[in-house]
Amino acid sequence: MLVYPDLRLMAVHAHPDDESSKGAAATAKYAAEGVEVLVVTCTGGERGDVLNAQAAAEVAELGLEEVRRREMARAAEILGVRQVWLGFPDSGFPEGDPLPPLPAGCFAALPLELVASPLVALIREFQPQVVTTYDENGGYPHPDHIRTHEVTMAAVDAAADPAMYLGVGGAPWQVSKVYYNQQFSKQRVLALHLAMTDADLESPYDDWLKDWKDRPEDADRLTTRVDAAAWFEVRDQALLAHRTQIDPEGRWFAVPMELQKSVWPTEDFQLARSTIAVELPENDLFAGLRGR
Repeated sequence: MLVYPDLRLMAVHAHPDDESSKGAAATAKYAAEGVEVLVVTCTGGERGDVLNAQAAAEVAELGLEEVRRREMARAAEILGVRQVWLGFPDSGFPEGDPLPPLPAGCFAALPLELVASPLVALIREFQPQVVTTYDENGGYPHPDHIRTHEVTMAAVDAAADPAMYLGVGGAPWQVSKVYYNQQFSKQRVLALHLAMTDADLESPYDDWLKDWKDRPEDADRLTTRVDAAAWFEVRDQALLAHRTQIDPEGRWFAVPMELQKSVWPTEDFQLARSTIAVELPENDLFAGLRGR
């Protein structure tokens, strides 16, 4: 096994299960290589829906927040990563026209400087060279995903500034590279859709592509492609650990594994910031950092 004890990766996510659907194979790959991986979960996901009827009885007995904590622990074990909670209340996904106000005191409604503080402390303590998070659109427009982007970028800046957050402890730490998860790019979804139809299989992406007909092409955002096909099964096992959120018969598992590996064997990221010289495209989140 390759061992890189001095490399550290922090993956910042909004809810439990996001770590298993966005970049999970890549994080499992790095963890298996000996990179220290810390998953940060901003909220407890307690305002989410139960999307799998098989989990309803457990939720009725224990409550959704407790069940999701247990699911998260199991997923982290499968991925081989350490996980911590920021501890903020889930904001829920507002629906309606006009949209209702966000719940008082939720993650997306609290002041940015307040919700960034514990993440600044974690960055200074863990000292990651690489941080992954969501782009400015949150990957999709859930208020907690957008706030996760805002909090991560603010915390990365603040963690490096000795004049900011003096009371949270820890010496300033400069993150070298920040990446946005881009696993659901239009390019990838279209490639898998066409492979399914060419194989006379029902594509799970018909509705997505219809909704995305006016969505701009995003190939230029895929700066970094990590070959993680060998960890796709681990990714799926971690995702299935989130029983409340995942229907094992749903679209997540509709594309045959061998087709996924042959058509799109990478997990993709966008390099958003770097303090070191880089040469794009990359195939490694730690490009330019190994051996330093």
